[in-house]
Amino acid sequence: MACRRAGKGACHGSILMTTSPPLSAAFPTLDPICTTPIVLVRPNSFEQLAALPDECIDVATGAALIARDAYGTLDVERLLARVDELAAPLAGRDLASLSPEAQADAVSAHLYETHGYRGNEADYYDPRNSLLPDVLDRKLGIPITLALVFCEVAQRVGVRARGVSFPGHFLVRVDAREREDAPVAVDPFFGGRRLDEGGLKKLLERAAPSQRLVIEEQLAPATARTMLVRMLINLKWIYATRGDFARALLALDRIISLMPDSVPALRERGMLAAKLGINEAARADLSRLLELVPQAADAGSIRQRLEELRAKQSVLN
Repeated sequence: MACRRAGKGACHGSILMTTSPPLSAAFPTLDPICTTPIVLVRPNSFEQLAALPDECIDVATGAALIARDAYGTLDVERLLARVDELAAPLAGRDLASLSPEAQADAVSAHLYETHGYRGNEADYYDPRNSLLPDVLDRKLGIPITLALVFCEVAQRVGVRARGVSFPGHFLVRVDAREREDAPVAVDPFFGGRRLDEGGLKKLLERAAPSQRLVIEEQLAPATARTMLVRMLINLKWIYATRGDFARALLALDRIISLMPDSVPALRERGMLAAKLGINEAARADLSRLLELVPQAADAGSIRQRLEELRAKQSVLN
C-alpha cells in the first residue's frame, strides 16, 4: 500500500484508515513527501478500486482483482501477502540509505538472481504473463507485470521505484528520495539490467524511431491507473486474438471502469458487444461515443450501426 499525505484530502474519510493494517504494513512505503504511513481500505471489487482518486489506487490490488476475473476463488489478501514475503529478505538491509543505482542492483539481484524471475521470451503472449498469481508462481512475465513485481518489492523496503510507460517496452525508474532529476532506468524484462542514456536511445529507436529521447517525457512515472489500463489492454488483445471474446469483453469492461470516457475503448466494446449479440450494451456504448465526439471520423458508420441495432431490437420486440 502506498502512503498518501493526509493533508491532500484526496482519499475520502471512508477510505483512509489508521488501524487494522494490512499484511503489507510490515513494509510501509512512503511517497517523496509523506513521512507517515496511512493504511488504505482494500476495495472489494474492481469497480470500487476504479472509482477511487488516482492517488488512492493501489496497483498491486488492482492487478490482483484483474486476476480474480480469471480465477474466481482467488484470495486477494493472500496473493498480496506473497509479495510481502518476497520482499521480506530485503527488509533488514537498509536499502533506503544506498544510492539509486545500488538500490536498483540490490532489488534486481534479489528477484532475478536469487529467485529466478525472467521475461517470457519463449511465449510472450501467454495470458498468464499478465496475471499476477501466475507471474509469482512461474516467475515469468512481460515487462509491465515484472515491473509491477519489482516496484512492489522495492517500495516495501524503502526504495522509490515506479513504473514507466516507455514507448513499446515498460520500464522501471528508481529515484533518490525527494529527487526527480536523476532517475535510474531498469529493464524488468531482461534481468533488471540498468539502462543508461545510450541504452534508452536504442530502445526508443526500435519502438518509435521518429521520437527523440527526452528523459522527462519518456521516463515520466506512470500512475497506477495507467499501469492497470496497459495491463488490461494487453490481456484484451491476447484474448481477442485467441477468439476468447467473452474474456476480451470483460477486459474492456475493466478498462472503461478506469477510463469511462475513453472513446477507443467505448468503440471497441460497443462493436464487440454487437458481434456477440449484446445489442443493448452495444447501443449504449456507441451512443455514448457519439455524445463524446459527434464529429468523429467514423461517426457516419457508427450511426448506421446504431440503426441496424435498433432494427434488430424492433424485430425481437
